Amino acid sequence: MGKTKNTSLDAVVTDFILLGLSHPPNLRSLLFLVFLLVYILTQLGNLLILLTVWADPKLHARPMYILLGVLSFLDMWLSSVIVPRLMLDFTPANKTVPFGGCVAQLYFFHFLGSTQCFLYTLMAYDRYLAICQPLRYPVLMNGRLCTVLVAGAWVAGSIHGSIQATLTFRLPYCGPNKVDYFICDIPAVLRLACADTTVNELVTFVDIGVVATSCFVLILLSYANIVHAILKIRTADGRHRAFSTCGSHLTVVTVYYVPCIFIYLRAGSKSPLDGVVAVFYTVVTPLLNPLIYTLRNQEVKSALKRIAASR
Repeated sequence: MGKTKNTSLDAVVTDFILLGLSHPPNLRSLLFLVFLLVYILTQLGNLLILLTVWADPKLHARPMYILLGVLSFLDMWLSSVIVPRLMLDFTPANKTVPFGGCVAQLYFFHFLGSTQCFLYTLMAYDRYLAICQPLRYPVLMNGRLCTVLVAGAWVAGSIHGSIQATLTFRLPYCGPNKVDYFICDIPAVLRLACADTTVNELVTFVDIGVVATSCFVLILLSYANIVHAILKIRTADGRHRAFSTCGSHLTVVTVYYVPCIFIYLRAGSKSPLDGVVAVFYTVVTPLLNPLIYTLRNQEVKSALKRIAASR
């Protein structure tokens, strides 16, 4: 699991070279355009959700849509941390990343990613209260409490990102400096450390495993109670409306957590599939979120129509 390299510690690495994704050279231009289009659509789609929640009084007064707006904001930043750097792989540009830039990318990637985990959990809890405790919902989940919970998610995400970045870069790096990945992430960077990484790999496994698994279990428990409550609704229309408010969130959680668990609970893996799976949840998922919420959420679609009609 761990490893020790005997490379001289006199040669200190000052930058890293990202090797990127394996791809046929003749497809570079096409891949660059594909990822550019994905990035633009991700930013526009999430910005549309963010502006819709902010502009519509019926939405920005409800915790569910405050959380959705925060998710869109996170997706915009997460995409910006990953995709522009990834696009450089398909250009003749220098692939070198300064040491500090690698630290920053790893920190923000895990900061924003873990904050998303906490936010998905808050969204499940919000749906649980709305469906299972409808009469007490305005008291149990008001705007002030929602703001405190979101702030807590940001703080917890920042702490998580700081721990991972500090543990990863406290190790000596004395060469080689080629990161066999498309971003500076923990498993790929640790392979270059000139020291035993057993403790780091164990902490990464436990820390990320605990964060992801705990959030996922809480989400499953919330939805188990939600499904139980929905099945008690007598009318088919009532059951359909209740399921529709949860369907979007459950879809988003699935497409985020499954790839994330696949990557980080197999930290020692060098499978070519890891890069493909990582691209899915870091690049594709932020694009899918606004599509899922606009196509499946009737209230968001109605808000968009009202805003368009008022112009």
